[in-house]
Amino acid sequence: MKKTGILNADLSYLVATLGHKDLVMVGDAGMPIPEGVAIVDLALSPGVPTFRQALDALLSEMEVEYYYLADEMKEKNPDLMKYVIEKLEGLDMETMSHDNLKKMSSRVKFAVRTGEFSPYANVILRSGVVF
Repeated sequence: MKKTGILNADLSYLVATLGHKDLVMVGDAGMPIPEGVAIVDLALSPGVPTFRQALDALLSEMEVEYYYLADEMKEKNPDLMKYVIEKLEGLDMETMSHDNLKKMSSRVKFAVRTGEFSPYANVILRSGVVF
């Protein structure tokens, strides 16, 4: 039995397969996942797990070099946007319309669906290298 880190077998495997510049999305319960994109559906019930919990777990095992957020997050979910920016302090980022973020999600290697029930709680992470 694995005793630390991400315990979800599918998510642990997918993180281990990431290469430099691969994209990963962490999304709220309502974010549409494009057909053909691998999905790790962690949503259990409204709010479980939270976006923050899933992001924290992923960041504990994934090297990130860049990230993307929806412009709408600034007005509609400023506390969560602040949280993401603090967690990814020092990294460059880009914002775009939510519609464009949804279009970009078709290029992610996999998506993590959370039980988050707050607006625009979505981020796309670009994998970095550890050397």
